[in-house]
Amino acid sequence: MGVRVGVLGVGHFGRFHALKLAARGDLAGVFDADPARAAAIAAETGAPALDRDALIAASDAVIVAVPTRFHHDAAMAVLAAGRHCFVEKPLAGTMAEAEAIAGAAARRGLVLQVGHIERYSAAIRTLRESGAQSGPGVAYEAVRVAPFRPRSLDVSVVLDLMIHDLDLVLSLAGAPLAEVRAVGAPVMSAHPDYAVAQLRFADGAAATVTASRISVALDRRLRVLGPRGETRVDFLARSLEVVRPGGVEAVPTMPGWGIERATWVEHDSLEAEQAAFLASIAEGAPVEADAAVALAALDSALRVEAAIG
Repeated sequence: MGVRVGVLGVGHFGRFHALKLAARGDLAGVFDADPARAAAIAAETGAPALDRDALIAASDAVIVAVPTRFHHDAAMAVLAAGRHCFVEKPLAGTMAEAEAIAGAAARRGLVLQVGHIERYSAAIRTLRESGAQSGPGVAYEAVRVAPFRPRSLDVSVVLDLMIHDLDLVLSLAGAPLAEVRAVGAPVMSAHPDYAVAQLRFADGAAATVTASRISVALDRRLRVLGPRGETRVDFLARSLEVVRPGGVEAVPTMPGWGIERATWVEHDSLEAEQAAFLASIAEGAPVEADAAVALAALDSALRVEAAIG
């Protein structure tokens, strides 16, 4: 028998987690604060709807997909019971709570993975394989905007959407974050619904990160500019272009330089993310989206929120 996984919270994203696990035959059960919702997902997956403590007891590992303000309480209950834990991003609403979760998992030797799902996408893997630049003088521009949807409004757009690109830029830059400036404001919720952050890293690299959940249309792009050329990614068009010395497609106006192009075939990132979690439990595989990744992303996001004021 494989790893039995329970899902705490079966709202929008928790439901997808439950469906994927049920298809694998690994779903131990579900819990939700709304009994009707839990019953509906139980009927849809064939897994039992249980109270929280019973679900934790029936599981080898638990996915925490409750609203962010409840992450700390839920994750600490899971870890206290000796169960491996997956927490949807962000790890928690405050650094103190996030550090407490990370510490509890480390002390008990339990797997802790956080839902930075972009790390498991085909697009990001293609970007990493392209050899995007880092270091002094490199500039990153990331855009992630979407039309308004009335969900995840318990947190700002920074913790909802921007945190994905903050994690991406942090991983590409590979240097400590030295300074943060930002603007943003609430529009459709009690929290900022758009934000533009300007980041400066300790080695002199810089980034501009834009996020909005009140946009006219979807747009997801990344641009990396540096002394060795430019990398441009359009995530929706599934296109990556790199201009650099020795590129295969010659640029007449830039002797010795050329363009390289790539695309990718989308895969199910959620399925890949869950598979990585299960492999870490069953086989001891390294956790990519681990506590250190989650803490760095949360720290940067909270610094952006603080800069917005």
